[in-house]
Amino acid sequence: MRFESFLIAAVMLTVQTLGLRAQNAPAGYMYVDSLVYTPVSAVDSTLAGKSIWEALPETVSVSQGDEAMRIVNDFVDRNSGKSFPGYRIRIFFDNKQNSRSASEAAVAKFKSIHPGTSVYRTFTNPFFKVTVGDYRTRSEALAALNYIKPDFPSAFIVKEKLRYPAVNNRNAVRVDTLRILKPISNL
Repeated sequence: MRFESFLIAAVMLTVQTLGLRAQNAPAGYMYVDSLVYTPVSAVDSTLAGKSIWEALPETVSVSQGDEAMRIVNDFVDRNSGKSFPGYRIRIFFDNKQNSRSASEAAVAKFKSIHPGTSVYRTFTNPFFKVTVGDYRTRSEALAALNYIKPDFPSAFIVKEKLRYPAVNNRNAVRVDTLRILKPISNL
């Protein structure tokens, strides 16, 4: 139930905060960015961390040489640590003398308010940074930012390299941004 409330609040906030007048909108109208949530089928994560050969049912018999198994396993090993471009939300960025303890406090506060969301605390001389989440698209990051902003008003979206996240079977949705033409008087 909490997730559905979040979706509704995120869409309403996005419509209100991102309603910007575009130069090519007809007179009396404006384009409004809105988030669209499309349910997707959940992925079966029972194979996570297992070899495909171990997961085959006993009734299945595979006749192949050891070389084929070695090639597949090598391929999996080579690609397991790869990353891809994605987005995170930076909730803390500072270089003051107390930045180390302030960044630790930001991590603790975030974990208590948003349990289950990944948190990354880094130091790049001279800045302490705290980023949260693993979002594949900017739309997903925007939806989460609207949810995080009340607790961390200075939060913003950053582009980072992400590792492939664990499969989430709960609340599987795809988030897209949609531009809607609305009359100015209705906002």
